[in-house]
Amino acid sequence: MKRAGSSKLGRRHFLALAGSTAAFSILGLAAPPAWAAARKGRLKQAVCRGVFKGADLDLDGQCREAARLGALGIDLVGPDAFPVLKKHGLVPTMVPGGTSIKAGINDKKNHTDIEPKMREAIKAAAAAGAPNVIVLAGDRKGLTDEEGLDNCVLFLNRIKGLAEEKAVTVCMELLNSKVNHPGYMCDHTAWGVEMCQRVNSPRVKLLYDIYHMQIMEGDVIRTIRQNIGHIGHFHTAGNPGRHEFNAAQELNYQGICKAIADLGYQGYLAHEYTPTKDPLKTLDAMMAICEV
Repeated sequence: MKRAGSSKLGRRHFLALAGSTAAFSILGLAAPPAWAAARKGRLKQAVCRGVFKGADLDLDGQCREAARLGALGIDLVGPDAFPVLKKHGLVPTMVPGGTSIKAGINDKKNHTDIEPKMREAIKAAAAAGAPNVIVLAGDRKGLTDEEGLDNCVLFLNRIKGLAEEKAVTVCMELLNSKVNHPGYMCDHTAWGVEMCQRVNSPRVKLLYDIYHMQIMEGDVIRTIRQNIGHIGHFHTAGNPGRHEFNAAQELNYQGICKAIADLGYQGYLAHEYTPTKDPLKTLDAMMAICEV
């Protein structure tokens, strides 16, 4: 009998074909991980590591639990983490690209430092089968929105060819400047869409953070429907509070997720809240809400 670890079968079918954990014990082999059945629904769900806050898990443990609960990937992890994700059958769904919320591509002074990091991230993502690399606009710091827009387009035009060649999507994140990130430039969907239209590449899109855009704009479902062609990734969190979402908050994630799925969206929806209760039970519940 071939050892379990050498199987090329998908992780969600492995246990069913192998028999049972007890069978491995009888044969003196190490039992395989207890993978969960695939999540129901039409959306591909992923997580950010913050959803495990309070669980006392290292990266390996977080990956194990994410896979067990049916997540397909983990956001905002770099190449050092890729082997651990691969061990658990997970995809690095959003790779850091060398920008920060304070220092991004809206300022030409940052381009020389950021460009090689972005190119390296795109290549690393492609090699690992990761679909996306994140880019951040940065703070205004005296720049007008039009000046910042011009500078972002200038930078993205320089690296879009590599992104297209490597089939990796560079995603500009939309963040709120009202509560969490005062001064951040890419804080409205219209600004981000204008940027995407000017760059005019299928590999330059937006990371639409539902929590952040609820604070800045509201009208989430209509905005998503009108701009889905420019959205490459989603983040979730409840508002107010940026914690898990529930009936006491103002975002109806079941309705939002249904609207996204109905549009035929094929990217990932990643959870980025901070839990207030048991992290693993909370994650299971949040993923269940988004099974549409």
